[in-house]
Amino acid sequence: MDNSLVMKTDTSFTLNFLIYIQNIFLNQNEEELRFPYLSNRMMFKEQFELKYKELWNEVSEKIFKDNGSDSRIFYEEKDVFYQRLFMNNAESLTGFNEVYISFQVWWDSFAGRFSVERSINEIGRNLYLELANFLKNSGVEPQKHLNIILVYDDCLLANNEAYSYFAILPIKDFFVKYKELVSKLRECFY
Repeated sequence: MDNSLVMKTDTSFTLNFLIYIQNIFLNQNEEELRFPYLSNRMMFKEQFELKYKELWNEVSEKIFKDNGSDSRIFYEEKDVFYQRLFMNNAESLTGFNEVYISFQVWWDSFAGRFSVERSINEIGRNLYLELANFLKNSGVEPQKHLNIILVYDDCLLANNEAYSYFAILPIKDFFVKYKELVSKLRECFY
C-alpha cells in the first residue's frame, strides 16, 4: 500500500480573529494575560461566552463545509462579529472597529499569519510522516485529504472538536501536546 495521505495545513482569518476577540474578553476578567492586551475595556454582550461558542461553532462548520468561505466571512460578514458579541452602541462600535483593524494589521504582518503558518513547518513534516505511517500500517486508505486549520492560541470558550478529515488546532499543541495531537488526528480518519 502506497502512502496516499494528503495533508493540508492552513490558517483562518475568521477563527484567528475569534481567538483574538476571546483573548480581549478574557483579559478583562483574568490575571493571566493573553495576546492581545488592550488597556481599555470593551463592551461585550451579556452571555458573551454562550454567544461566542455559538458563533465559533457556526463559523467552524462553514469552513469545514466550504474552505473558500473563510476570507468571505471575515471581510463580507464583519458585522456578524459586532452584532453577536458586542453591545450595540457608538462607543462599542468604535472599539470593535479598532479591534478589527488591529487584528488585520497584525495578521497581515510577518508576526501574524506568516509566523503562524511557518511555526509548524518542521514538526508538521514529522506529523505528516507519523500519520502516513499509521495509515499504511493500519491498512487504511484515506478517503480525502486531511485539512488542518491553525489558530495562534487555544480556543477556551468553545469546543475545538476534530471532524472527519478536519481539525482546528492551536500551534502550541504541536509543541506541548504532540502525542495527544497525533491521537486526535488519527481519530479523524474513522
